[in-house]
Amino acid sequence: MKKTKYPNYDVLGEQAAWDDTTRSIVLSRTEADFTYEYLTLVEAEMLRALCSMLAGDTRADVIQFVLQHIDQTVNGPTPESERGTTVPRAAELIRTGLKLIDQWCLTTFSRPLIDLTESEQYSIVSDLSEDKLPLADPAFPQKALFRRLLSWTVESYYSHPTVWSEIGYGGPAYPRGYVRTQIGQLDPWEAKPEP
Repeated sequence: MKKTKYPNYDVLGEQAAWDDTTRSIVLSRTEADFTYEYLTLVEAEMLRALCSMLAGDTRADVIQFVLQHIDQTVNGPTPESERGTTVPRAAELIRTGLKLIDQWCLTTFSRPLIDLTESEQYSIVSDLSEDKLPLADPAFPQKALFRRLLSWTVESYYSHPTVWSEIGYGGPAYPRGYVRTQIGQLDPWEAKPEP
């Protein structure tokens, strides 16, 4: 567990207050069994390394949910909201980007991305964010890949109940709702910071 002001809080202890649909959605985020529909296992492991760097967290259960979110997003029916004219569709952006990064790792380190040290992986993420990774395709939109991965990582990471508990988020308020809405006031079911 990461350092938190709420070491004894567990948002899943509040699930009795949620309706069946909400409970089902939240609990599905904690399930480990998952079959990738778009990503290959190698791509998923590469993303595990990159997303762990972006989240600053290596816990398998939390990062697995991030990977599931990415797989479902690139393979889902919902169209992308926006992208630049030179940026390929998300699925192609991910697949091509991972391939180019791994090729560069093999050429530079004689090892695939997933076998690199944490320091080497961090350097790759940093260079990717600044469009400075010398990939085989210099026209590949590195910043777009970085931004897309960062966005998906953050939105899914902070949707995981374990992370909710750590940050003191009480989870879905539906159907009970919030009663106390003034600064400093907490409803009885909300997390209380511990000294």
